[in-house]
Amino acid sequence: MINRLTGQLDFQAQALTLRSERQRVIASNIANADTPGYVARDFDFSRALRDATANLPRPPATGAAPAGAGNELGTPIAGQLLAEGFGREQPATDLRYSTPAQTNLDSNTVDMDRERAAFADNALKYESTLRFINGSVRTLSDAMKSHTQG
Repeated sequence: MINRLTGQLDFQAQALTLRSERQRVIASNIANADTPGYVARDFDFSRALRDATANLPRPPATGAAPAGAGNELGTPIAGQLLAEGFGREQPATDLRYSTPAQTNLDSNTVDMDRERAAFADNALKYESTLRFINGSVRTLSDAMKSHTQG
């Protein structure tokens, strides 16, 4: 039982770390919307989460995202997003160039509508992950209380 709970919390902690990093990348895109030649970046969250949690015990499926969901991504950018998280080594996550919907005269590929939508969506999912972790910890705490503690 405790291994299952630990596995669920580890999975959610990895998801939270990746959501945080994705929010940073999207915010960077928004901040550089007027920078000539800036190329918007993102990463495939579902693939990064699969890679980061490959060695963790799997929690029960609760409505996973459909395969292929995510951003339209093109060429990978060299480097790592996460070298370390929560004191543990994590797999490298490839940043990729976002595919522009239309070209700009200044060669900037930031699509503000897409970035705002991605930012809001990721923020909502970040909050949901926090609530899930909070609920799991509360449930565990309630289960450890004796019936006389109320």
